[in-house]
Amino acid sequence: MKGWALITGASEGLGQEFARLAAAEGHDVILSARQTAKLEALAQTLRADFGVAVLCLPADLSKPGAAETLWQSAEQAGCISVLVNNAGLGRNGAFADPEGWAREAESIEVNIRAAALLMKRAAVAMAASDGGRILNVASAAGFMPGPNMAVYHATKAFLLSLSEAAAVELRGTGVSVTALCPGATETNFFAADGQHRSTILTRMPMGKPDTVARAGWAAMKAGRAVCVTGVQNKLAVLLVRLSPRWITAVATGAFLKRRS
Repeated sequence: MKGWALITGASEGLGQEFARLAAAEGHDVILSARQTAKLEALAQTLRADFGVAVLCLPADLSKPGAAETLWQSAEQAGCISVLVNNAGLGRNGAFADPEGWAREAESIEVNIRAAALLMKRAAVAMAASDGGRILNVASAAGFMPGPNMAVYHATKAFLLSLSEAAAVELRGTGVSVTALCPGATETNFFAADGQHRSTILTRMPMGKPDTVARAGWAAMKAGRAVCVTGVQNKLAVLLVRLSPRWITAVATGAFLKRRS
């Protein structure tokens, strides 16, 4: 029995691709995101194309307590054998801009608190049963400080570090944890808050959602702790590890500065 796959941020982009991958392998799927109509449309497609059961649990993970409620509702469906922490928020803009805090606070709630809570609940449940797999969608941003997207980069650094630590702790339990670290990807994430005007999107090619999702899914199945996608992103991460962090911060800030 494959069990259920719980996927957050499932209404579009990478989330949709992960849902298709899970369903194609015979997993029943629990879809969660804020946009109910998009979830229902995807659910109908998955049922028709793959013959699996699909449950839609709309949730706004930026709200305190929403992640706990989501997990409790998901567990009622049955054994969850795969968790894909895909939901994420970000903001492009100066950290000292007081107008940005509302969005940054939501980013912290979704990218850190909700992701960590769901990951912990899944790890406990999976370790007590037949094991399972956890895939956290972090980012190449997690390897470097990001002026002009300071909070987003910091949240992804948290998720990357937490994933690597938990992966070691859970060895021998049948539970694997994988941090997927793509670079900029062609999703609606970058349409929010004017992020489409940042120079990184005009100077670097973006990954395709299906390609990124397949790479992450394969890494998860292989039990790899970290998966950086794309040759350019792998090179960037290598250079970051070899460079002084202040130089990395200055260079990254230039890439992320909004164009006028």
